[in-house]
Amino acid sequence: MRIRHLAAGLLCLLFSSSLLAQAYPAKPIRLVVPLPPGALTDIVMRANAQELSSRLGQPLVVDNRPGGNWVIGVESCLKGGADGYTLCVVNSDAMSYNPYILSSMSYDPGKDFTPVTNLFFLIEGILAKASLPVNSIAELQAYARSNPGKVNFGTLGPGSSPDVFRQWLEQQWKAEMAGIPYKGGGNVVSALLGGEIDVAKIGMGNVAGQLSKVKVLAIQSGARSKLIPNVPITREVGLGAFPVRVWWGLVMNTGTPDNAIARINTEFGRLYREPKTAEYLESQFVEVAVNSPQEFADFLKADRARAAEVVKAFNIPKQ
Repeated sequence: MRIRHLAAGLLCLLFSSSLLAQAYPAKPIRLVVPLPPGALTDIVMRANAQELSSRLGQPLVVDNRPGGNWVIGVESCLKGGADGYTLCVVNSDAMSYNPYILSSMSYDPGKDFTPVTNLFFLIEGILAKASLPVNSIAELQAYARSNPGKVNFGTLGPGSSPDVFRQWLEQQWKAEMAGIPYKGGGNVVSALLGGEIDVAKIGMGNVAGQLSKVKVLAIQSGARSKLIPNVPITREVGLGAFPVRVWWGLVMNTGTPDNAIARINTEFGRLYREPKTAEYLESQFVEVAVNSPQEFADFLKADRARAAEVVKAFNIPKQ
């Protein structure tokens, strides 16, 4: 009799666990985006959230937490706990570069988070304001050299990928440009359109609807974009050696149940592989990079190692 009771209890436990796994998500999921509303990644994630909310049966609620070299967003994620209802949008700066450029860290990218999936690589453009008297990378180089310290280069703060690119250009060109920090890509584009800055390297999706108002001198991509086929890629204009590509992906706090991670990975993977979504993402100038949690974990490890080399090579000071 006792054995039968134990067996029945075990079956009930297994059945309950199965129901629990199938029930996820049972309430809204907070999607933390470390950028202000209107930035490219924010726009993409809001479109994703709208589509996936119906598939998940629960809302994906975007929570914008910009600033602080992405630290504000990451810290907000950590406070959300590991119950599967805090989903964190992260990038190369937050997960790979911050450990080497911040003098004190409130999080450990390798220990505090569980990888879910990479999402995409940004196709970034080297942009100039319309009134700047340059029409090519070669002309920008000559202009920067002849106007030392007078070219204002928009960045996302010291140590961010755009700022690393600015410093790399200075080394390559033997030129000096002033880094002007902003909180997000949308802010950089607004500054460019308003004439506050002269040049920027930012995700092309931030300026997709205003291409006629800026000069796109080159894009960082594996091939020319069919949306702007006359614009060369960085490799064609002598800038192909820049070692950094900006990516965005998803993580959850360490300890999050496996079924939650698997469900989110599966749904984003399905969504990004659908022709309609792929076409939309292409229109936003991003390259799809969805993968498995293990593949993303391996990628993150390699990217952190690459970041250490970049920081050392360009003598990027700690903040």
